[in-house]
Amino acid sequence: MGTVLNIAPVSRIEGHAKIAIHLNDAGNVEDAFLHIQSLRGFEKFIEGRPAEEVPRIVNRICGICPWMHHLASNKAVDGCFGVTPTPTGHKLREMCQVMAHINDKILHFFFLAAPDFVLGPDADYAVRNVIGVVKAAPELATQVVKMRQLGQMMLDKFAGKAIHPIAGVVGGFAKPMVEAERQELLEGSRTLLDFACYALDYAKTNVFARYMDTIGSLGVIKTGFLGTVDRADGSFRIYDGKQRLMKADGSYVDFEGVDYADYLGEHVEPWAYSKMPYAKSWDEGFDMNLSAPKGIYRANTLARINVCEKMSTPKAQAALEEFRAAFGRPAQATLLYHYARLIELVYACERTIELLQWEGITDPNVRARVEPKAGRGVGIVEAPRGTLIHDYTTDANGCIKSANLIVGTTHNIAPMNMSVKQAATSLIKGGVYNQGLLNQVEMAVRAYDP
Repeated sequence: MGTVLNIAPVSRIEGHAKIAIHLNDAGNVEDAFLHIQSLRGFEKFIEGRPAEEVPRIVNRICGICPWMHHLASNKAVDGCFGVTPTPTGHKLREMCQVMAHINDKILHFFFLAAPDFVLGPDADYAVRNVIGVVKAAPELATQVVKMRQLGQMMLDKFAGKAIHPIAGVVGGFAKPMVEAERQELLEGSRTLLDFACYALDYAKTNVFARYMDTIGSLGVIKTGFLGTVDRADGSFRIYDGKQRLMKADGSYVDFEGVDYADYLGEHVEPWAYSKMPYAKSWDEGFDMNLSAPKGIYRANTLARINVCEKMSTPKAQAALEEFRAAFGRPAQATLLYHYARLIELVYACERTIELLQWEGITDPNVRARVEPKAGRGVGIVEAPRGTLIHDYTTDANGCIKSANLIVGTTHNIAPMNMSVKQAATSLIKGGVYNQGLLNQVEMAVRAYDP
């Protein structure tokens, strides 16, 4: 009989998971699984609800990225009712979503991922945490906490709530922006941009350069990628655009969100609780075989910067060019999700400034007239953890008849299992392991920010 090594819980992720590593009689890895109890029930218990209530319900799916569920839901209900938000309402929605990305990226990189790199993956787990980072780099930690608070309070002050928002409404936005708010948000956004550029430079020197061997070997798998790009020029987008599904060889197909079911299927393994999306349009089925996977793609930060032609803001574009010169396109190394996350942080700050400088941002016409009716709508945004899909059908009274949700993390369930198996297989030999090696298996999961 072999041995099962259980890592429970997986630490420093935004949720609950465990890893089961199965060793054979020789002490080598026979298989490895990431178990996530992900059933939440939202698809069923929003049935029968008035559709305009749903954006205020589904933002409870995630306390870390409630804005993404809130806005994807609003976009889906827009589609059901056949309404197009006003230009200013559209821009205010995007601004809030992009600002929420800023806060999320600061949270993940510095609070959750950084202990592995600042203190080292082999450091005692009692100190390998955010408190350890504070002690090891107090000036950096102080700045990080201030920037995270600044971003959260900017959203809270303008939109009323940073967590579980209500400001997005069907047809647009609940309130206009006044000039004093615009100026205050601009000042804060410029401060955040300065920090984002500093954070990227810090990480290039103190993380990525130091751990290049680990980046090139830990949890590395070869897959396709899914993300959102601009309809006109294929540039990076996180609020609106078309979907791009890229194969591992770099070839891709673009499609509109409403057609997602023609391109993506949902598979369930007998040992898993979660749906596992796969690229059914590739006509190769579903298989997590490390050497020859079928239908497997990844979402989230690395996927988004792989599928886009360019970043639409100057500092982020310069960072992308440097990244591609070093790692190519599409880059496959799993730990590069962290690098991509910081490029996106720079973009999010620049894009927020662009939106605040748009001449119509203080126009009071923020909501189009809405009449509930029967219809179908698909709302898609890029959540920090991947492409977020809300698909609703309403009846003649404007109530939800059916719903299908594909949450950002779900796209990466199968790839995370593959990365866990690759990491465990490469690190554990002959039954020899320690806390440092097991933490490196966790690091392969943390890169995806599930």
